[in-house]
Amino acid sequence: MSPVIEVHARARLITDGPLTRPVPVDLRYDPADERRTVHIGLPDGTDWAFGRDLLERGLRTPIERGDVRVWPCGRTQLIVELHSTDGVEVFQFEIRTLIRFLARTRAQTSATPPDAGREPKPQPRSPSRTTRPERGAQAERGAQPARG
Repeated sequence: MSPVIEVHARARLITDGPLTRPVPVDLRYDPADERRTVHIGLPDGTDWAFGRDLLERGLRTPIERGDVRVWPCGRTQLIVELHSTDGVEVFQFEIRTLIRFLARTRAQTSATPPDAGREPKPQPRSPSRTTRPERGAQAERGAQPARG
């Protein structure tokens, strides 16, 4: 069993106002997931899951899949826009953070031997949004959610 890759990072929450604010996010990848899914965990306990290829392609060109939009912003930033019934959240990431995270996921994937000969080509995953109970409970006990 391969270890899960988890990176604690900072993103900037972009709001309608003149100021942005840094927020902690968790980037996770489980190499055992055949769909090559990455997760972005937000401070309010929300977990967004989508195919790793969405982040990889978004580093080079704008891409949209379902409720997630990703595009480069200059040479050093990446914008991730997340749509839900609660509204839209827009985050700005340092590209180098995501490049290091994605490089670790690719290295982990190539180090994991396929179960039976040839690995099937993964299908792009539709983005999904869930609430992580342990994080949601923390947010309710006093942590400020990342909403602007």
